[in-house]
Amino acid sequence: MEITIDVALVRAILAEEAERTRAELRSVGPLRALGASQSRHDARIAVAPDVGTLACREGCTWCCHFSVDVRAVEAFRILEFIERELDAATRARIEESIRANSATLRHLDEMERMRHNVRCAFLDEGRCLIYPVRPQTCRNYHATDAAGCRQSYEDPDNLDIDPEFAPYVYQAGTAHVDGFSRALRAEGFDDRVYELHAALEAALDNPAAQVRFAAKAEPFPTLCGREVPEEFADLDED
Repeated sequence: MEITIDVALVRAILAEEAERTRAELRSVGPLRALGASQSRHDARIAVAPDVGTLACREGCTWCCHFSVDVRAVEAFRILEFIERELDAATRARIEESIRANSATLRHLDEMERMRHNVRCAFLDEGRCLIYPVRPQTCRNYHATDAAGCRQSYEDPDNLDIDPEFAPYVYQAGTAHVDGFSRALRAEGFDDRVYELHAALEAALDNPAAQVRFAAKAEPFPTLCGREVPEEFADLDED
């Protein structure tokens, strides 16, 4: 869908989030900086003027079967959360699903993944088991009509389906993520994205991945990270 960009709004969010995240990366480290950023992310969306138009509700899980990309720091925070908050049996079940999904998606490229539904490892009886630390991709997926999400789920080969989004929610959330990514990159941390389950499996198999990330080295040598251009990079001040 076509929307009119509020340039002043987007620039303000970009600048504020990049500055605050850079300061937090230096003072409290990547995981705590991500947690603070995610709290601000949710707060920005909650006060967007069109947030009341969203169709997203608890129990609506069409998008929980779509391809999700994460940055390495998100994968580490998710694993820290499940280790702290979930019981051993649930953790074991989740790990099994992570590995199964990773194997299913491993040889698919980005476009092929977009055409392939897979149930998220954290979806349990219509709810997200890691909702407080859910990825930025999930935080930013908001539709004003769930029919489009259902259509995308039922017809994954049709990439022309264009669900309706709330313009201000979209701008606030996307600018926020751009600002966070800009801060990671400026401070020397890996800001590439990886398929959710592949990143989690790599982190589970090699705890040193988080150490490498903290040292500003490549966290997942066996995975091919993808550079994601900032959505609003062309709105930078001259």
